[in-house]
Amino acid sequence: MQPSQADPSSRISLALESVRALFFPIDGVLNGSRITVDGSGLELCSISVRDALGIQEAIRQGIRVAVHSPRSSEGYRPLLAELGVTDFYFATGDFFSAYESFRDQYALTDDDCACIGDDIGDIPVLEKVGFPVTAINGADYLRNRVGYISAYEGGNGCVREIVEMILSGQGKWPYCEAASDEE
Repeated sequence: MQPSQADPSSRISLALESVRALFFPIDGVLNGSRITVDGSGLELCSISVRDALGIQEAIRQGIRVAVHSPRSSEGYRPLLAELGVTDFYFATGDFFSAYESFRDQYALTDDDCACIGDDIGDIPVLEKVGFPVTAINGADYLRNRVGYISAYEGGNGCVREIVEMILSGQGKWPYCEAASDEE
């Protein structure tokens, strides 16, 4: 989102209309700010049910969803694949390169993409995408670099909120009640 003279809500509305893809890291955004490992060294994976429904609905409505982790994070693959995610960028340390690969693979423009970030490694992507977002518990220095700050923490409904915003902004969120014409 480029700065403009328009009010912030109109800039957000315009950005939401263009979104065709959502890119975000697992760590900090999907799993919150914790990585839990069992006694055998295996990562225990969980995500918010609200975020899971949001991901599923985004994909159902034609929004591409891609996830990134600098670690292998393979424990997340079956869960996310069940939701419909097909684009995994695991064990790639560079968030920006992963984003560019995803964007180029689907011939997307930066304006077609939304990104939810939560820390300094996400800044290069947040500065490029059409709709940059941070979770409410994202690093303080992201607040002036994004177009929207979620009301939810990473791992606790942030992804769902952004999906709902995107789909609502495009008239694709099927769970909104239509306003009554009889009023």
